Amino acid sequence: MDRRSFLKTGSIAAAGIGLASNNLFAQDKKIRLGFIGVGLRGRNHVNLALRRDDVEVVAICDTQEEPLASCRKQFQKADKALPKEYTGGLDAYKKMIDKEKLDAVIIATPWQFHKQQSIDAMKAGLYVGCEVIAGATVEDHWEIVKTSEKTKMPYMTLENVIYRRDVMAILHMIRQKLFGELVHFEGGYQHDLREVLFNDGKQPYGGGYEYGPEKSMSEAQWRTQFNIDQDGDLYPTHGIGPIMKWADINHGNRFTNLVAFSSKARGLADYIEKNAPGHPNAKINYKNGDVTTTLMNTSNGETVLLSHDVHLPRPYSLGFRVQGTDGIWMDVNNGIYIEGQAAKGHAWDRADEWLKKYDHPLWAKYASDAAGAGHGGMDWYVFNAFIIAVRDKKQPPIDVYDSVTMSVITPLSTQSLAEGNKSLEFPDFTEGKWKTRKSTFALDDSGY
Repeated sequence: MDRRSFLKTGSIAAAGIGLASNNLFAQDKKIRLGFIGVGLRGRNHVNLALRRDDVEVVAICDTQEEPLASCRKQFQKADKALPKEYTGGLDAYKKMIDKEKLDAVIIATPWQFHKQQSIDAMKAGLYVGCEVIAGATVEDHWEIVKTSEKTKMPYMTLENVIYRRDVMAILHMIRQKLFGELVHFEGGYQHDLREVLFNDGKQPYGGGYEYGPEKSMSEAQWRTQFNIDQDGDLYPTHGIGPIMKWADINHGNRFTNLVAFSSKARGLADYIEKNAPGHPNAKINYKNGDVTTTLMNTSNGETVLLSHDVHLPRPYSLGFRVQGTDGIWMDVNNGIYIEGQAAKGHAWDRADEWLKKYDHPLWAKYASDAAGAGHGGMDWYVFNAFIIAVRDKKQPPIDVYDSVTMSVITPLSTQSLAEGNKSLEFPDFTEGKWKTRKSTFALDDSGY
């Protein structure tokens, strides 16, 4: 499909159409896909693309040779033709989207580049599947929305936790009213990232205490600097994405206001000083608080608590909690309590049997297809949903409004903290359409 034909279908893409086939992989023409950024995360998506028969990876782009070389090995191992490579500078991706007849791009670059790369791709008539975060400022998020609306090209944040198996089982339970009327949600990003933010320049995780483009590799080259420069919830989408689907945000409900609180910042400096006494990076004034808590209200009266906790020693947990008039689920203790159905009053049931009983049809049908994909298979689901949207020329189930709503929490929380924990109005990116918009997310087992 050439770009001119693709643009002509823009209005269809905006409206959405039914699936063209029950076979996810039945295609007369393969989707021509380009990748902007093939670091560790980008190559994870490349791997998913190489597993499919309905996708052709036409071109890849990166500014560094090491990720390009690693990506070549993926194609060789899969016995697939090598893609065209674009490199040589930060604008190399522009040549790729201009010269190659692409249908869509996957963007997996450092956060600070996402906004402009996404906008340029949409203006070129391409579907955009972008890793988190969408933009740095509230204005960036509005610009992404307006570009998508003007070009009629869909934008999807590739937030994988929305497709986590337990998260989707809970969605299935919510839709069957097991929790009654919903009242409160919690979630967040609670993940010890110290070995992600610092390494020895020889391996992506740990081994040393360096950061920045000259002395480290992978995410430590760029992600650490955000923790030095900015206080706020730097990574809200893993926690808020599932909550948005549970609460029907942008589909009959919306966030109305937000306030953020942040603890002192001690974890990163303490980590380095304990393990490398006297290291200069232990003396940095890290602005990002060790634990950031963001509170939100919704138009339907629910409350939301979101946590960002990545600098301190702790096991991984996203801290999910769903609570309603008939029961509660918490992932941290693997517990569910449904009044009148629990084994004992005022005592937790183990969640496992409930989650198995209410396994979402999407997982029940495609678990074998997702086997071996990243993050327990949920990466397969989010990538698959994007490809279906491109294939059928329709809006993705995580659309531009959902995407920016997740991401804008970062600049809003930063502003709230800077203004003394001020409560801020939450922008309505749908401009009122949330009242009548219908969700298309995981309504059945179609793969979407």
